[in-house]
Amino acid sequence: MAEDAYFLGVDIGTSAVKALVVDGHERPIAGAEVALATDRPAPGWSEQHPDLWWQAVRQALAQMAADTPGVLGQVTAIGLSGQMHGAVLIGGDDRPLRPAILWNDGRAAAEAMALNAALPGLGQIAGVPAMAGFLAPKIAWLRTHEPDTLAVTKRVLLPKDWVRFLMTGEFATDMCDAAGSLLLDEARRQWSPALIEAVGLQLEQLPRLLEGPNISGRITAAAAAITGLREGIPVVAGAGDAAAAGIGIGAVDDGDAFISLGTSSQLFLTTADYRPNPVAMVHAFAHALPGRWFQMAAMLNGASVMAWTAGVTGAPDLGAALDATAARGRTISPVTFLPYLQGERTPHDDPAARGVFFGMDGGTDGLDLLQAAVEGMAFTLVDAVAALETAGPVPATLAAVGGGSRGRFVMEVVASALGRPIRRYAGGERGPAFGVARLARLAVTGETVADVCVKPELRDVILPDAGRQAALAARLPLYRDLYRALKPMFRR
Repeated sequence: MAEDAYFLGVDIGTSAVKALVVDGHERPIAGAEVALATDRPAPGWSEQHPDLWWQAVRQALAQMAADTPGVLGQVTAIGLSGQMHGAVLIGGDDRPLRPAILWNDGRAAAEAMALNAALPGLGQIAGVPAMAGFLAPKIAWLRTHEPDTLAVTKRVLLPKDWVRFLMTGEFATDMCDAAGSLLLDEARRQWSPALIEAVGLQLEQLPRLLEGPNISGRITAAAAAITGLREGIPVVAGAGDAAAAGIGIGAVDDGDAFISLGTSSQLFLTTADYRPNPVAMVHAFAHALPGRWFQMAAMLNGASVMAWTAGVTGAPDLGAALDATAARGRTISPVTFLPYLQGERTPHDDPAARGVFFGMDGGTDGLDLLQAAVEGMAFTLVDAVAALETAGPVPATLAAVGGGSRGRFVMEVVASALGRPIRRYAGGERGPAFGVARLARLAVTGETVADVCVKPELRDVILPDAGRQAALAARLPLYRDLYRALKPMFRR
């Protein structure tokens, strides 16, 4: 069946919705990307209206239908991925009550601290201590600041699950996205009554739980008429974007590890059992496949810091600016950058942290700042490895996926900062949409995980540069000292 079938993956990202159709040989048949904007109504806040995601999904599907006529009619099954942790509140009329509060929103810092104080064992149950970006503290914030909205909330969903409802009429989620809510008992892979009660919700307000390849529903007649998809084709539970990227790169067995460089960045390590390590701010979550978990260092500022730096320095094209930075040939920037534009999770759990350029003088130019941004992002990955190593070894060679992994200069800096070779796979930038297309395939073909979730063809291996590695290692203490020195001031 698989050879003649097409599988659709849809990823509800922060900066864009991405859709990808692959055939039974995993060749891309059609793809589209529609940009999303984020609203910031107050400092440290980050919101998107759920209707924008559905509009973007429809635009992406329409673009694929126009570019590749007939492709949507051949889709056999659909997988959904999405940004994690967002709070989507649905009212009695099955409509959003307010804009979604996103993963990089820091307003619920006080509520996170209160949850940790009230539930000392929270990190062992939920896989990580409460942090401002998770769904549970946001619900606690809404209980205090928008009680009227919370009082009429019928359902609480994660971002991609709103799109699922509009496609299928079903309220459901997968284990990985549920894990990121901070309401899941990770070891048991069930909603935790204690955590649900702590934030004032009821079990019936939460979606039903499914494993990633489980069928959650089927395309309704109304959704088929709007999207061009065939009525009745299955939509699987899918995955939060971190686990979806892991499925796409074949990180499904104990010890498989990779770096994901997107708007945010993650260091992801698959585990065969549940291994919480809350002291190090490492996330221990359910994977999108049954009987698997993962440990993850989650950094709020990934490749987006490079795009931001290019924008504020007037560089019209990030790729060209990175090429110019590489061509200049400087081993290390004269400037040091703290890349915490959105605060930080691992290892600091500090939503108040902010970006800082240190060491500028009259000769500093835009390329110096861009190189410093790349190096600052790489230093967050060094801290991520250190955090994961408190619980066990991290592989000597790491894979890299996501849009930020495409540039060779960026990955040379990352490899040198980590002192580890970095593997890049063919199609590694296809990301979460490809991963959930694989989950859709598992749902309908009868194939095994070992058959489908294989590692892609190796594209190249980027080795550390000895000179750059030494320079970055010498700069790392300054980078860490800057954060420690400035931490008390960020909250002022």
